[in-house]
Amino acid sequence: MTSRLLLALLLAPLAASPLSAATPARPNIVIIFTDDQGYGDLGCYGSPDIATPHIDRLAAEGLRFTSFYAATFCGPSRAQLMTGCYAARVGHARNPGPGSNWGLHPAEVTIAEVLKQAGYATMAIGKWHLGDAPEFLPTRQGFDAYLGLPFSNDMWRYHPKMPPRENEDALMRATRERAAYTGYAGSDSYYPPRGGFPNDLPLMRDETVIETNPDQRQLTTRYTEAALDFISRHRDRPFFLYLAHAMPHVPLFVSEKFAGKSARGLYGDVVMEIDWSVGQILGQLRRLGLDERTLVVFTSDNGPWLAYGIDGGSAGPLREGKGTIWEGGVRVPAIFRWPGKIPAGRRTAAVAGNIDLLPTCAQLAGARLPSDRVIDGRDLGPLLTGASDRSPHAFFHYLGGSAEGQVNYRAIRDERWKLHVETGRDGTVTPRELYDLGADAGERFNRLAQHPEVAQRLALAARDAAAEMRAHLRPAGRRASP
Repeated sequence: MTSRLLLALLLAPLAASPLSAATPARPNIVIIFTDDQGYGDLGCYGSPDIATPHIDRLAAEGLRFTSFYAATFCGPSRAQLMTGCYAARVGHARNPGPGSNWGLHPAEVTIAEVLKQAGYATMAIGKWHLGDAPEFLPTRQGFDAYLGLPFSNDMWRYHPKMPPRENEDALMRATRERAAYTGYAGSDSYYPPRGGFPNDLPLMRDETVIETNPDQRQLTTRYTEAALDFISRHRDRPFFLYLAHAMPHVPLFVSEKFAGKSARGLYGDVVMEIDWSVGQILGQLRRLGLDERTLVVFTSDNGPWLAYGIDGGSAGPLREGKGTIWEGGVRVPAIFRWPGKIPAGRRTAAVAGNIDLLPTCAQLAGARLPSDRVIDGRDLGPLLTGASDRSPHAFFHYLGGSAEGQVNYRAIRDERWKLHVETGRDGTVTPRELYDLGADAGERFNRLAQHPEVAQRLALAARDAAAEMRAHLRPAGRRASP
């Protein structure tokens, strides 16, 4: 049996979910995914100095999550969104670099494949970061078309930690000057002898490099224009648009439209331009009469990269940022808008995450999830419509970065409590710190001594979850050729 025939059988139609019952079948889906944007970097999440009127409107017209989770880093978070699984489960709990010999396994069933089998036109725009070999690219993972960078925008010869060279060009000199100005924590150290990222940055269309070292000041605009064109060309059929902005991941670049516009400096300018992009997409949906037929999701891949000083974002009231399992590292903004189906102006503290996007979208599309593997995500339909105010998850699991075949289990939370743990090689789980997230989202006051019974209950659940995951790990994909 061919892999495509098997996929078609696995993704046989489902009965309509409650969310889709009174609406046109197979609604359009737009996921806007920003890079390293912190929990506190939007007006509707409390930013005092970055104007985001279009994203604030998205929240006013939809549902805003206050306990929505991603992974600690870029690539793992994208693996979670695509597969509906914790990144370690699919062998992708670390970032692949340029020319990496691994990526997201072609046998994984992505959100794009689920929707494509349900009749959707699919396009990925922006950052991919799930492997840059041909067999790992978006066009091999369910997307009809792709425009973007196959990995992070700092994985190029102009990284501030590149070893100094004689006669450096203006961009390299400006990069080093910016890093020194911002307070970048690593600006006085360099990469190992292998030379860091000596490669050019490839801008790809489908599987072809169409430009190297593109003018990153224009990336947000170019991606937005491609998104508007895709929506226009597919207005008469269901479509799935995955728009993964390069920004505000460093190095920060902004077009002249927004340069110097924010009180927050360059970082704020960049977020304002992303907000403009959201406004352009909402305007296009309205002009084409697609508003009530389209679910728009806005979220980020992880918390702010605090090591970059003023060029990093803000986690607001949360502790720490990118790369950590503190709330500031993995709790991210998330807004769902669907006029007529998602009641406007609501907020929920229910625990959810980007692992839930695949099962939620599968329900909306009337497509069945694959039954031959574990899927960690759950359908958020009842939460979105207001039919329920409870999370579909009993627990959320915090995993650190890890190599393939490992589960770096670090913490667990339920509706109220979060327990940091130490996991032994023999599978034992030892409680280390306990926080009451309902009263202390900033994780300032360790309550382990006061509530040992809570810690014990969560530790047992963590032990079982870690054991289950170790028993059902799947491999990363391997590059077919050097």
